[in-house]
Amino acid sequence: MYLAKQKVVTIEDRIPKLKQRRKQKANRRLIMYITFFFFLLSGILYFQSPYSKIGEITITGNQNISSDQILKLSQLKVGTSFWKVDKDNVIQNIKKHPEIKEVSIEKRLPNHIKLNVSELKRVGYISGSNTFYPILENGEIIEKPQEFGSKAIPVDAPILVDWKDEALTLIAKELNKVQPSISKLISEIHHTPTEYDPLQMTLYMVDGYEVKATVRNFAKNITAYPTIISELDPSLKGYIELDVVPTFIPYEYENTNEDEEMVTDEGEG
Repeated sequence: MYLAKQKVVTIEDRIPKLKQRRKQKANRRLIMYITFFFFLLSGILYFQSPYSKIGEITITGNQNISSDQILKLSQLKVGTSFWKVDKDNVIQNIKKHPEIKEVSIEKRLPNHIKLNVSELKRVGYISGSNTFYPILENGEIIEKPQEFGSKAIPVDAPILVDWKDEALTLIAKELNKVQPSISKLISEIHHTPTEYDPLQMTLYMVDGYEVKATVRNFAKNITAYPTIISELDPSLKGYIELDVVPTFIPYEYENTNEDEEMVTDEGEG
């Protein structure tokens, strides 16, 4: 039995291949070092440049609260470190404002900060001394005078009269559910409780009509208002009673009933 002949590689033949491998390994190492120092230098230059500082701050979603107020609360400043912005801290600072509902913050490269806020809805106003105080959807009152310029009376929400405590909270929650197209038709809402209904109220509409209703299910019941007035005779004067079946009651009819009651009472006397 013969052994297969094996090719013998001399050391002289292997030296060129070893040199080539070593050269390739050295080249790879050199490229790695160059890349590392490139990124290191780029990082140093970046953090020394204006691009690592906040260059722009934009605020969206605010309607009643000024952007200056929100920016002041955020404690963010143009020119400070872009990478040291603590999102949670900024959000908590802005939410200290009683009208702020939600806040989100977005960091956009290279150095742009975007703040998006959501405000609690103003569902009404309470009249004060030569001013009006907003009532929020949660029933809270913002005890800070509001500026309306040449308009002495706010027009974005109705004025609430004689409301307080639990009744105020309940009407605020109902008003928050009312469609904007209907809410803008309400001028004033007076709390006019009766012996049978402590949540009775009287609404004065911008089109001149008077509405009597209760706080319970008000947001649902008031949706019928546009349909009701579209079917009324404009020459008739009276009020609308929102109940299970909305009813228009002429003032003449109400006065006649009152006169009849007075006659009856006198007759009994």
